Formats: sequence, C-alpha cells, structure tokens
Amino acid sequence: MEGEDWIYPEKVKEHFINPRNFLFGDESQFDFDAVGQVGNPICGDQMKMYIQVDKKTDTIKDVRWKTYGCASAIASTSALSELAKGKTLDEALKISAKDIDDYLGNLPKHKFHCSVLGHEALKEAIENYRK
Repeated sequence: MEGEDWIYPEKVKEHFINPRNFLFGDESQFDFDAVGQVGNPICGDQMKMYIQVDKKTDTIKDVRWKTYGCASAIASTSALSELAKGKTLDEALKISAKDIDDYLGNLPKHKFHCSVLGHEALKEAIENYRK
C-alpha cells in the first residue's frame, strides 16, 4: 500500500505527543551526575541526555533529556528513558536501537536511525559519569 512506510504505530505517536522524562526548562532544575550530547550531521538532530546515578548500586535513578529532533527521535528517546530507569549502567549500555524499536512497535524503516541518537547520548553520559 502506497505511503504505508510512513505509518507510525500508536505507541510512537503516544511517546511523541506525551514524551516521558523530557527536561523542560533550564538544566539547572535537574540534579544530574553526568550528561551526554550527540548530534547527527546528516539530519541535523541534536540530543542531550542527563542521568542521576545511585552510587551505591550503580543504577540509573533518573534520566532526563532534551532534543532538537523529529517525532521519531523524540519518541525513541522517550522510550529509551523509560527502558533505562532502574537499570545498572552496564545494563543500560546494552539497550539497543532494536530494543527501542521493538518497544515502540517498529518505526518506519527510513526512521530507524532516529532510535540510535538517544542511545548514543546515553552511552556518552555513562562514559562521562565513569570518568
């Protein structure tokens, strides 16, 4: 069916319209332990991921993010933020773009790359925390 490759599953739409853990306003309002920032020069998307870490258990207590990106990047990062909460840093690093895509019910194929941006920002935040 023509145009079917642009159809977004309901869960993607829900995460785009009501993004989870989005950081509204000034970053100073969120007490974070590390931040990761990445960008995609091809599409122009930018992503910042802020994490709070429980130092005793090495788990992600809380996560917030900001983006300049499309609906797929917003939905994917919203989903990732939900998946990462409560995980150890090592477990969070294992969350793949495919895990995010599966959680959302599959992005359109040409938008799959959007699920990578949040993952890369989370990876950088964890690396920065460990430094």
